[in-house]
Amino acid sequence: EVQLVESGGGLVQPGGSLRLSCAASGFTLRYYAMSWVRQAPGKGLEWVSTINGGSGRTEYANSVKGRFTISRDNAKNTLYLQMNSLKPEDTAVYYCAKNWVNYSGTYDSRGQGTQVTVSS
Repeated sequence: EVQLVESGGGLVQPGGSLRLSCAASGFTLRYYAMSWVRQAPGKGLEWVSTINGGSGRTEYANSVKGRFTISRDNAKNTLYLQMNSLKPEDTAVYYCAKNWVNYSGTYDSRGQGTQVTVSS
């Protein structure tokens, strides 16, 4: 059974940093495209970043480029999102997703999410 469990969210001041983790089980994470997506209050899911299976090539939404870094630890089967220079508009529930497809907003599996709140 595929399971994705996010952690690491919390309350942080503008300009601060957080590192989110997504522990995967039931499959080998490095063979699949893994993404972070987020949902702000009253809005739909927004793609944040993807790390491709195999090559590990990374992609970022323009809104987070230069501030966020996606990575994975193959030994721990865990996905990460390092978030720096956080802004209030980054406030959202963050989810990791397996095989997220941008044009359709579909995915194979998604975790339960972790709340990130950026506020002074």
